[in-house]
Amino acid sequence: MSDRVLSLGEALIDVVIRPDSAVEHVGGSLLNVAVGLAALGRKASLCAYWGDDDHGRMLSDWTRRAGVTLTPGTESAPKSPVAYAHLDEVGHATYEFAMTWAVPEPPDLTQFGHLHTGSIAATLEPGGAEVLELTRRMRNYGTVSYDPNVRPALMRQPEAVVDRIENMISASDVVKASDEDLEWLYPGTPVEDIMRRWVNSGPSMVVITRGPWGAYALLKSNRDMLHLDQLRVEVADSVGAGDSFMAGMISGLLDAGLLGSLEARGRLAAAGWSAVQPALHRAVITSAITVSNHGAYAPTIDEVNAMHAADPQLL
Repeated sequence: MSDRVLSLGEALIDVVIRPDSAVEHVGGSLLNVAVGLAALGRKASLCAYWGDDDHGRMLSDWTRRAGVTLTPGTESAPKSPVAYAHLDEVGHATYEFAMTWAVPEPPDLTQFGHLHTGSIAATLEPGGAEVLELTRRMRNYGTVSYDPNVRPALMRQPEAVVDRIENMISASDVVKASDEDLEWLYPGTPVEDIMRRWVNSGPSMVVITRGPWGAYALLKSNRDMLHLDQLRVEVADSVGAGDSFMAGMISGLLDAGLLGSLEARGRLAAAGWSAVQPALHRAVITSAITVSNHGAYAPTIDEVNAMHAADPQLL
């Protein structure tokens, strides 16, 4: 059994465009989660796909400084991908992409206790089909988390990706999405109905973030839904907030012994709210710290502990 976490999917350069400026940041959902996990003290690896160019060197330097290990082939793409994040007057981001995605070299899954994937990587071909296959194979060795992290600019229409997303959900132990993801995928369908359908399809826990309304969580083992309040912070922008939430939740569940092995899968399937609440509260804290900073900021475990010390009721 390994305590190393594999983050499988896109890493790219975010060009954050405001009315009066444009700034480049290292980003990408799966890179953000890997860096977030490393900042929280976890052994994190990343299987991504970027090139040997200026943007690729930014990505390589950033991940290595963060303590993230790159799997072979990650730096072999013909060109590094770029996402353009357009921020409105309240800091909310919409995206355009210039990228291709492939799994450069299938990683040795026996080296990992947990795999996290999602977003563009699970739906954009030619890499998406292999991500699904690797996710299903990972269930022989450890646990899986998934975040659909919908990107309409690349996914185009719900009908084009909903089957893949639902297949990914059924192969996962933990699923996190936003209410915006659900509205795009299933317009007009109540969030609670979608959560119950998803949890009945495979995962032991489903969490939906709802912006200023906090988050909802549902366990397979409990018919009741848990509501988590958002922390009140001054928002710089929302870039990377969902990825930070995911990193906080994964790290907390790993600390609780509810992810990271086949045995942990069984414990999560039987877990009650008292077992998972510390991880959910850590996710709320990490995302709050991220949105109070510009770009996809990854909070350290010391920052999380300091916020907890200021308000012990958070955990």
